Amino acid sequence: MFILIPSFEPDAQLPSLIRELKQAKANTKANAELQILIVNDGSGPAFESIFAQAQAAGAVVIGYPNNHGKGQALKTGFGYIAANYPGHHVVCADGDGQHTLTDILEVAQRVRAQETIVLGERLFSGQVPLRSNIGNSATRLFFALATGTWLRDTQTGLRGYPAQLLPWLQSIRGNRYEYELNILLEARARGFRLDSVPIATIYLDKNESSHFRPLRDSMRIYTPLLKFSGSSFLGFLVDTVAFLLLMAATGSLWISVAGARAISAGVNFSVNRRVVFPEGRSLPLRTSAGRYFALVVLLLGANYGLLRSFTEAGLPIFPAKILTELLLFLLSFSVQKRFLFRTRDAVPSGPQVRNATSSHSQAQLPVSTDSAQVSAEI
Repeated sequence: MFILIPSFEPDAQLPSLIRELKQAKANTKANAELQILIVNDGSGPAFESIFAQAQAAGAVVIGYPNNHGKGQALKTGFGYIAANYPGHHVVCADGDGQHTLTDILEVAQRVRAQETIVLGERLFSGQVPLRSNIGNSATRLFFALATGTWLRDTQTGLRGYPAQLLPWLQSIRGNRYEYELNILLEARARGFRLDSVPIATIYLDKNESSHFRPLRDSMRIYTPLLKFSGSSFLGFLVDTVAFLLLMAATGSLWISVAGARAISAGVNFSVNRRVVFPEGRSLPLRTSAGRYFALVVLLLGANYGLLRSFTEAGLPIFPAKILTELLLFLLSFSVQKRFLFRTRDAVPSGPQVRNATSSHSQAQLPVSTDSAQVSAEI
């Protein structure tokens, strides 16, 4: 069992955690197998003394000169463990004091017993910074729309992975904070089971030690939803322009409405299939087009039904229209992401973890020696 800690510009919390882990290893027979790996994600010379303390406390430290993000640091750690210690399960933890020794060992024990993905799930009780509360709520909703699964904590950094999944984990796209959410999305798409254990919610100094960049990292995390929003807005523009042109050419209202909607739907389908949900390109065009047409009909009926229900309930027409469009936007994203552009091959038919396939690039695997890794640039 490896405890993998990605680390960028750490403080004294890191060597303190290593000493606690080593003490737990010495005190308990069940933890005697624990090994600790730290990936220095390009922290720079100013932090070498911290890593030296962690190394002296018993951790193996590898890394590279420049910062590449938490996702890349995790991939580097997975590659190192898979190449040098095959068969070892991995628990990923943060070294900034947000994860307690008790919670880390609890996740490790669950991974040993279940051999599935285990999430350390925070309950978000007590003092939680506003930006963390908003971010977690938004990500929970996005994950539920995309997968149909409601998780309390999609952004937890305390996670356990069975050894069989290490090659697969290196194939997941993303190098920064979006990587951990992508793991969950891909795991659900493949039908992997997600287990969880409750852990303490700890935000030290209002989470000021976090390296999460609210705007840039949020855009990375919500890229699929942002692409879908852009595609929907493009469809609206095409529909409006086509309607005006057809009205000028034919003078017929119904021909203009029907023609503009057909043109905008075609554009929207093409953009969604090629850009927003590229995984859907493996589906035959006739299949995905048929599903899309059925969805358009469904949304048209739902639009009428919701709008009528809201207005009959006393809601003015404008807010009723806004609420209807918002609900159908979320419904449309969820249906297209989960069903319309999804292939059946994405779901494994056998045991969940043991049949995970390896499609990682050899270029992502680090070299096998510590000394080479410390100076290696990915």
